Amino acid sequence: MKSFTKLTAIACPFDEINVDTNQLCPTRFNKLPIGDPYLKKVMFHDQRFTQDGKPRNTDFIFNREPYKKAEIIVADQNWGIGSSRESAVYAMASFGIKSVIAASFGDIHYNNMTKNGLCPVQLSQEACHELRSMLLENIGAKITVDLEELKVIAPDGTEYEFNMHPLKRRCLIQGLDDISLTKQYMDAIKDFEANHHKSKPFMTVQKPS
Repeated sequence: MKSFTKLTAIACPFDEINVDTNQLCPTRFNKLPIGDPYLKKVMFHDQRFTQDGKPRNTDFIFNREPYKKAEIIVADQNWGIGSSRESAVYAMASFGIKSVIAASFGDIHYNNMTKNGLCPVQLSQEACHELRSMLLENIGAKITVDLEELKVIAPDGTEYEFNMHPLKRRCLIQGLDDISLTKQYMDAIKDFEANHHKSKPFMTVQKPS
């Protein structure tokens, strides 16, 4: 997956709590493969488009400029709650979202983001409110998410520190998904298997003659 180190981009203030994964990816789109061009329309599809894919609500924030080009979302509480569908992250990534700042996340959705190169940032509810207020006052303003320094830089220069589990942070910075992370330990895995079979030969599978 692509690494995430530092991003400065247009940020979209999204003033709703309890945004669930069915809003981010309605159930009927769960089977769309990664790379399908329609995935760009899936995030908040039912607020943005009709059943046949035509614009439904031109006033919806992600149907408006400059937020059609937003790469960061500043949300509120409980972003990505609901089902565990990883397709919600695929939809966000296809739209162009690379980071979400929120007061809290659905646990599985948070993990799915980190496993697909998107950076979830948890700040206090007060900090999220301050950021959204700045963005609403300055349409098209940019925010910086710096994963290496573990800080968010607001449009006015205010810095907010955040935390992330060290392994998740390392995987994002180095672009490691679960498979590529495991491959880093292949020598140790092979050594363990060889020693294990030597110490317990009775557990070795015998090939038919």
